[in-house]
Amino acid sequence: MTGTAATTPQPTRAGRGGRSLRRRDVRLVPVAAGAWVTAGVVTGTADAAASASALLWASALVVVLALVHRRRRSAAFRAGRIAPALALVAIVLAVAAGVASHVASALPARGAVAAAEIAGGRALTVDVVAVGKIERGAAGWRFDAVLQRLAYGETTITTPVPVLVRTGDIPPGLDLGARVSLTGTAWAAGPGERAVLVVDASATPTLIAAPTGVFALASLLRHGLSAVTTGLPDPGGGLIAGLAVGDTSGVSDGLDAAMKSSSLSHLTAVSGANCALVVGIAFALAALCGARRALRVIAGLGTLVAFVILVSPEPSVIRAATMAAIAMLGLLLGRTGAGLSLLTASIVLLLLLDPWLSRSIGFALSVAATAALLVLAGPLADGLSRWMPRTLALFVAVPLSAQLACGPIIVLISPQVSIYGVAANMLAAPAAPVGTVLGLAACLCAGIPLLGAGLAALAWVPAAWIAATATTLSALPGSAIWWPEGVGGLAALSLASAAVVVLLLRTPPPARVAAVVVLAVTAVVVAATGPAAQVGLRARLPVAWSIAVCDVGQGDAIAIRAAGRVALVDTGPDPQALTSCLETLGVDRVDLLVLTHFDHDHDGGARAVAGRVDTVLHGPTGAPDDERTLARLSEAGARLVRADAGMTGTLGDARWRVLWPPPRTAAGNDGSVVIDIAGPTVPPMLMLGDLSAEGQRRLMATASLRAAYTIVKVSHHGSADQEPRLYGRLRAAVALISVGANTYGHPRSETLAMLESLGARLARTDVEGLLMLWTEASSVRLWHEKGSP
Repeated sequence: MTGTAATTPQPTRAGRGGRSLRRRDVRLVPVAAGAWVTAGVVTGTADAAASASALLWASALVVVLALVHRRRRSAAFRAGRIAPALALVAIVLAVAAGVASHVASALPARGAVAAAEIAGGRALTVDVVAVGKIERGAAGWRFDAVLQRLAYGETTITTPVPVLVRTGDIPPGLDLGARVSLTGTAWAAGPGERAVLVVDASATPTLIAAPTGVFALASLLRHGLSAVTTGLPDPGGGLIAGLAVGDTSGVSDGLDAAMKSSSLSHLTAVSGANCALVVGIAFALAALCGARRALRVIAGLGTLVAFVILVSPEPSVIRAATMAAIAMLGLLLGRTGAGLSLLTASIVLLLLLDPWLSRSIGFALSVAATAALLVLAGPLADGLSRWMPRTLALFVAVPLSAQLACGPIIVLISPQVSIYGVAANMLAAPAAPVGTVLGLAACLCAGIPLLGAGLAALAWVPAAWIAATATTLSALPGSAIWWPEGVGGLAALSLASAAVVVLLLRTPPPARVAAVVVLAVTAVVVAATGPAAQVGLRARLPVAWSIAVCDVGQGDAIAIRAAGRVALVDTGPDPQALTSCLETLGVDRVDLLVLTHFDHDHDGGARAVAGRVDTVLHGPTGAPDDERTLARLSEAGARLVRADAGMTGTLGDARWRVLWPPPRTAAGNDGSVVIDIAGPTVPPMLMLGDLSAEGQRRLMATASLRAAYTIVKVSHHGSADQEPRLYGRLRAAVALISVGANTYGHPRSETLAMLESLGARLARTDVEGLLMLWTEASSVRLWHEKGSP
C-alpha cells in the first residue's frame, strides 16, 4: 500500500452529507421491521390483535408524552440524540399499532365466516369473485377470491371475506374479476392465512359473470398474447407470456423445474424490474411528447396501475408498484428519495393495508432481492474488483447478492441450493429485458394482424435463449445440492451466506478467518445430515422389501419389487426427490411405470426416470401438458399403454389388475388408475390414486375387489373426500398415506379417525419418512425411516 493510499482523507462537507444521506436511508428500517414482526404475530394469533392494538397505542402515547415533556424542559435533550431516538420509537409503536388495529377490525367478519358449520365435508353452494391469478397447481386449478355468498341448508352467509378456491377444471372465460358459482366442500384455513376458507369444488364452477371493464380488457390482452405465441417452438414459445405478464400456464413442468433449479424462476414472476421498465418507457414517451414533469408522473402512474391489472396483483408486483408510485410522488414533489428509503416506505404502507403480506414467501423474496441489490451489490462489487475488472465485478455482484439474500428463504420452499444460479442469471440478464419489452408489445398489439405475431416471433429469440440457459445448466452434474429444509435450513444457509459476504468484502483478517470456520462447520453439518445420512440410511434398509413408499413431499411415488422386477406408481412432484429415493433403493431401471393421473404431485418427477422405463401404464389425458409428459417418456424409449378397467399383467412373480377407470372416463382425480397387486412376497395391496368419495362408491359398485387387502394406499393423501364404506369393505391392516407439507389440510383428522376406527395401522411419509413393507412368515412387516422398525 502506498503512502498516498494509506492517508486518511479529512471529512468534507460532501462526505458528511453522504453519511447523513445514508443515515436517512436507513431510518425507516426499524419502522418496517416492527410492522413486519407485528403483522406476522397478530395475523397468526388474531384473537389477541385487539389487545395488542390497545397496548401498542398506549405505549406509543406514553412515549410521545414523554418526548413532549422532556423537549419543553431541557434544551440539552432537544439538541442530543435521545429525542430523535424516542421519536423513532413512537413511530415504530404507532405503525405496529396500526397493523394490529387492521387485523382486529377484520376479525369479526372473518370469525363469522370461519365459524360456519362446514365441517365433515358438508355440501356447500358458494359464489365468489376471482381477485387473483388463475393458476394451475399440483392438484388442479386454484385462485384467490372474495366470498359473495355461502349457502348450506337454511343458512346463507354474504360476508365478503377472502377465500381460496381449488378446482379440478375451470370454465371458459374465468379470469380476474369474473364471478363464479360452485358446489363443493370447505374448511377453515390455518392461522395467519389471508384466506378465511379453502373451498374445494366438486365439479367445474359455473361462470355467472365474465370480467367487465378494465378486467375484461386485461383478460382480452392476455389471451391475445397466448394466441400469438401459440405455435412458436417450445420451450421458448411458452415462456414469452411468463416474461411479459407473469402468465406461466404455457411453461411446461420440465422447463419450470429447470428454471427453479437454475435460479431463473424469478424471471416469470413479474417484479420490480418489469415495473421499472414499464414506468420508464411511459415516462420517456411522455417526455418526448413535451409533457411537463407533473404530466410525465401522471402518465407513469397510470401506466403502472394498468400494468398491475394486466399482470394480476401478486405480492412482488404490489411491492414493486408501491415502491415505484412512492418514487414518482417524490419526483413530482421534487424530493427524490434513495432506494432503501423507498423500499422501507413501501413495506410500511403495504403492511398497514394488508398485514397478511407479512407471511407471503413471494413478498419476502421480493423484498430480500431488492434490499440486496440496494445494499449489498455495491460493496460486493468493490470486494470482487480485487480479482476482476470493475465492470465484470458489478455484473457478478448483482445476481450474487440476490442469491445470497434469497437463498435462505428459498430453502423453505425447495430444500436445495443452486450451484450455477449466478452464472445462469448472468447469461440470462441481457435477454430478460428484451424479452419482456417485446412480449409486452406483442400483448398490446395482439389484435393487429401480422404486427402482434411478428413481435411475438421477435420475443421468442430472447425467451428461447433463457429457456436454453435454464435447461442446459440444470442438466449439468451437481446443478443443485441438497440442503436441510425448514427453519434449520434457513438458519444454516443464512450463516453460510453471511460468511461468504464477509470473505468477499474488504474485511479484517480475523473476520475472514471466522467466516472460513463458519463455512467449514456448516459444510460438515450439512454433509452429515444429507449425503452422509443417506449412506447410513442405505445401510439400515431391510433387504427383503417389496413395497417402498418414497418420501417425496406432497405427492405419490410407490416402488414395488417382485422377483427382481420393479414397478413405480406415480413419480411425485420433484424429479430430484424421486431420483434420491430411487438411488437409496438401488433402483436403476423401472419395468412398469404407472401414472395414475396427471396432477403435478403425481407426474411432476417423471423426467427423473425418462430413458429408464420399459412400459408406461397411464390414465386418461386432458391437457397438452399431459401429452407432453407421455411424449417425453415415449421419445426416451418407453411403450405407452392406456389403462382401462379389466387390464391385467405380471411383475416378476406378482400379478396386477387395473380396477378403474372404465373406458372413456375423463381426466382428473376420478380418472385415476386404481390398481391392485399381490404375489408371494408382495402383500395384497390396493392403490386408490386420488379417487373421490363418489369415484370410490362407483368403484365399489363395478370392480371385482378381493375379499380383503393387507395394504391400502389411501386416496388423495388422506383428504376428507373419502367413502368410509369402501375402507370398511377393504379391511386393510395398513393404511399408507403419502403426504408432505401442504396447504390443503392433508391428511384430514376425520379421515385419520375413520381409518383408526377400522383398526388400520396408519403409516405416513410426513411423519415416518420412507416406508417399506414386505411379507415374512405369512405376516406383513413395516419398516419406517424415522424411528425403530
